Amino acid sequence: MNAWLAPRLLEGIVLVNSSTNGGIIMPTQVTIKDPAKAKTYFEAKMAFTTGPVELERMMKNNEVNVVDVRAAEDYAEGHIPGAINLPKDQWQTLKGLRKDKTNVLYCYSQVCHLAATAAVEFAGQNYPVMELDGGWRWWKDDDFTVET
Repeated sequence: MNAWLAPRLLEGIVLVNSSTNGGIIMPTQVTIKDPAKAKTYFEAKMAFTTGPVELERMMKNNEVNVVDVRAAEDYAEGHIPGAINLPKDQWQTLKGLRKDKTNVLYCYSQVCHLAATAAVEFAGQNYPVMELDGGWRWWKDDDFTVET
């Protein structure tokens, strides 16, 4: 059976895909996204997020202030070298944040939203911020240098 079922309306932006699960056909709707909106989104993503390789380069060039927003006990067990710890219960102090450098924030993993939440909070106080994609887990799992 053809995997693509009607309607396949490119103008209408709705594509319907089907997959089988134990002989049952389960339609999956796929929407074609607006390229202009995608461009805007990815430009913003590139401006406000970074990966471990890029962060390591920025750290070597002393371009950023790295901020670990995980709990203090997790920070003590290991963190990105030179990172300051600013757990959620201390965000109101803004201790260690810099206005003269971008503050690269990270939390536990890709699915943790602490760093994004902190970014909203700190940017609202006029601190320049970025988020480390993948957080601590990607940094550690990809064998970048760890400090304890």
